[in-house]
Formats: sequence, structure tokens, C-alpha cells
Amino acid sequence: MQTDIDPRSLIGRKAFDRNGTKIGTVDEVYLDDATGIPEWAAVRTGLFTRDAFVPLEPSELVDDALRVPFERALIKEAPDFGVGRHLSPEQELRLYHHYGLDVPGLGDEADDADFGRLASPGDRADRPD
Repeated sequence: MQTDIDPRSLIGRKAFDRNGTKIGTVDEVYLDDATGIPEWAAVRTGLFTRDAFVPLEPSELVDDALRVPFERALIKEAPDFGVGRHLSPEQELRLYHHYGLDVPGLGDEADDADFGRLASPGDRADRPD
């Protein structure tokens, strides 16, 4: 995904899986603590269902929507950590493994990495204008 995207602009966008099936709406965006780059999005999968975490890399913005290159079933089976809290390094590793993605910067320093800072109220709006 574009690294210059404003995380506030993702909130409220519709999200679709690799086949174009609607997953839900982006509820929150999680930033990498070290870089500030948007790394994960919590997508509300329905009115009475939970949010599913999806990786923003290798997702794309297409026609004003977030296109996630995974099947809807895999997305809905992602580990549930609740939203509105910081993702721990262990939780983020579980998400990377769930999606079969390489962990960026995995090496000796990865044990001390601090992942998943939630975009703070100053960083994001609850809904787009």
C-alpha cells in the first residue's frame, strides 16, 4: 500500500477481499511504533460482529476502497485482540503468521520491536468528513 497515505483517510472506507467480496468498513488504523507508517487496519465485519485485523501491506487503495489480497474466510478467522488497544509484539507476530506474511525487520532486534501503536485521536478522525 502507499506509505504516504494519511491513516485518517482510511477510516470509514469499505474493505473488500481478493475476489471483490465486501468484508466491511475500516474502523481503526494501527501504526508501526518505529516508523509511524500505517501497518494494520481493524475492519468492522458486520453490525453485530467483531473487527478483523488486516495487513495494510500488501493491501491497496482501489477506487476509494481498501482491497485486501486475501479470502474473506481467512480474514474473518484472524486472531481477535479487540480494538482500541495497542497491539503487542506477540499479537502482531500472530497476525503475520495467520496471513502467511514475512515479519518485517525480523532479526535480533525483532524481540525488542514495538508494533501496533493505535493511531491516536490526534492522528486520526473517527470518521471521514
